[in-house]
Amino acid sequence: MNVAQEFDSLYRAARALPLASGAPSAALATITQTRGSTFRRAGASMLVRRDGGLVCELSGGCPQRDIVWRAQQVMEDGEAQLVSYGRDANYDVMLETGCGGELDVLIEPLRGEGDLRFLEAMARLRERRCTGALATIYAVDGQPVSPRPWRTVWSDDMAWSDIDDDALRSRIEAVLRPAHAMAATSIRVESDARHYDVLIEPLRPPHALVVIGDGIGARMLGELSMQLGWRTTLVDPAQAGGDTDGGIHRIGASARSLATQVVLDAMTSAVVMTHRLERDLDYVAALLDSGVGYIGVIGSRQRAAQITSALARVDPRLHVPAGLDVGSETPQEIALAVAAEILALRNGKQGGLLSRTGTPIHA
Repeated sequence: MNVAQEFDSLYRAARALPLASGAPSAALATITQTRGSTFRRAGASMLVRRDGGLVCELSGGCPQRDIVWRAQQVMEDGEAQLVSYGRDANYDVMLETGCGGELDVLIEPLRGEGDLRFLEAMARLRERRCTGALATIYAVDGQPVSPRPWRTVWSDDMAWSDIDDDALRSRIEAVLRPAHAMAATSIRVESDARHYDVLIEPLRPPHALVVIGDGIGARMLGELSMQLGWRTTLVDPAQAGGDTDGGIHRIGASARSLATQVVLDAMTSAVVMTHRLERDLDYVAALLDSGVGYIGVIGSRQRAAQITSALARVDPRLHVPAGLDVGSETPQEIALAVAAEILALRNGKQGGLLSRTGTPIHA
């Protein structure tokens, strides 16, 4: 169901739908399979409202206009569709996009609260910051499951499902157990002599960013983090109490109290930018003792040398000075460089020029 940072906007839009009437008020389009080069991968979803509004657009590189047109049909007849775009079907639409790949798309109507239960289960998993997996049974013996697919949301300590067949549900859950470490993919499961096409998607907590500082640079990084869909906390060493402004959680926390006020797990990045050496070192020491996945410190080469020499150990999570080398100078440019480094490292990338690499963009 999309990358983790897109879920919140799609979920909010789905919860705001007028579903009491029982008539479909929106449709959910989900890419189930891709072949070759495509702009989005399996699992990417787009919400199409009856008024034509779109949430989490798939991108201009996909046959989005045709998907939106078909979504309107799905809302009219209330039945799910499974549409292929490639050499064997709708090839003219794919030629227009020029992406060169093929994809299959599930389009399902959203007509009642029951259609959103799987999203609610995913939201509970995210709030607990647990990893898990989602299974969507979208076709049986080659025909789309209608009026909507069957799903299971699973993690080590939570499970939700609307699959009534106990044997089939057990088969699906057995596949889901290792799926949190996989990329989204479609598989075929056989049960009682029937073939079920299932989209398996890993579910991971949303990325969180903790920015420690009280200057304009910290504010710029916090605002950019929100635009990227990251859970954002701005820590002001001099502030007392806490509040939320524009989606950014603002708190006052010393280095000693930081771990008691903010979740510092492996899906969290932290950037220290108080611009006071001793204070920076205190926060860095506290972060090194936590489970945080990335620690960045803003500063010059001289400041970087002072910080690393003062630490008792070398830690690969520590990046000082933080950010990609893009010639940034202003607070906005520095925020962009730091966010880009975090994004690259989270995705296992080097942050180089795409024009100079030959590896797949969406590997």
